[in-house]
Amino acid sequence: MKTLTIETPIKVYAYTELCAEERKLTESALEATLRSYAPYSNFHVGAAVLLENGVIVTGTNQENVAYPSGLCAERTALFYANSQYPQQAVKALAIAARTSEGYWTETPISPCGACRQVMTETENRYEKPMKVLLCSAQEVFVIESAKDL
Repeated sequence: MKTLTIETPIKVYAYTELCAEERKLTESALEATLRSYAPYSNFHVGAAVLLENGVIVTGTNQENVAYPSGLCAERTALFYANSQYPQQAVKALAIAARTSEGYWTETPISPCGACRQVMTETENRYEKPMKVLLCSAQEVFVIESAKDL
């Protein structure tokens, strides 16, 4: 038997410490939560994708009573970006969540396994890492590549 140690470097920032581009991306993800459709979980998720050309594409979670027919915010945003801008690599992805009461989550949320697979596939497609920003009311976790998740 052998033991493996896996470490993931995560930088933790206050919103004000982010660069202007990352603040805009984070704001886009937070704003997107207001457009989600989550009548069953009451957990509203927004994602914002920054493409290499500077365009920001957003997505939200879309629930359906016929679970699992809905779709996560991350995949909604990435699939739209890949469909509409197939030649543009994804530079960064921000993810934010709030409750139906309108409160931002106190700690950042992490993408599900299916979203992580799509994120990794997107990195492989463009042969470039995608920075991931996990946003909350208090702080933003920044991970340099989806593969580090």
